[in-house]
Amino acid sequence: MNIEELNKISGIILDSSIEVHKQLGPGLLESVYELCLFKELRSRNLFVERQVPIPVVYKGENLNADFRIDLLVEHEIIIELKAVEIILPVHEAQLLTYLKLAENALVC
Repeated sequence: MNIEELNKISGIILDSSIEVHKQLGPGLLESVYELCLFKELRSRNLFVERQVPIPVVYKGENLNADFRIDLLVEHEIIIELKAVEIILPVHEAQLLTYLKLAENALVC
């Protein structure tokens, strides 16, 4: 997928996220925002998957770890939702872990 397509999809994701926040407001659980954003993105004709498992493979063996991407849009964009007041280093580490693991696992 080229950069123009990714930028277009990113714009749709941003607009959809704003719409969900306008409708729901702050203070709900991440799972509620996830479900509503999933519905909003699908209504805008994007291919979206929820709770996509990411395998951890070490020396060729799948270790059956329980990592899941909240939303995967168009097989390209990972959305990790957080309903927190501040993004902590552990949240950044979580996303970096998903990106690194997904780089090898999500071949579509």
